Amino acid sequence: MTDEQPIGAAIDEMYAMISGPAGPRDWSRQAKCFLPEARQVRTWVDERGQAQMKSMSLDDYARDTTPFFATNAFYEVETSRRIDRFGNIAHVWSAYEARRSPDDAEPERRGINSIQMFRHPRTAGGSFT
Repeated sequence: MTDEQPIGAAIDEMYAMISGPAGPRDWSRQAKCFLPEARQVRTWVDERGQAQMKSMSLDDYARDTTPFFATNAFYEVETSRRIDRFGNIAHVWSAYEARRSPDDAEPERRGINSIQMFRHPRTAGGSFT
């Protein structure tokens, strides 16, 4: 198995975990993507044009997004991926389009996820998470 396969599987699971019709998400799936101590950081530009960020634990992220997912369909689809590896670390740039329905002609927005991964000995076969 190449390094790209477990890295790609983790990224695919990340998108699958949050995408779907309105309703609850299965947050237990986070363990397939992230180490327990992982941080998820959301960035945006506020109404004054100032860059903002919110850093969250996995539980914080689930709590923060659950109300949105409960009432909104949301599909985040990867459009391109770049993987850079050095030793036991990998950095993935994953561009995406977000849609309310997988059939929407135009995305609601486009963005990019910056994902840092580590080949961790606690994972099966020491794969990247």
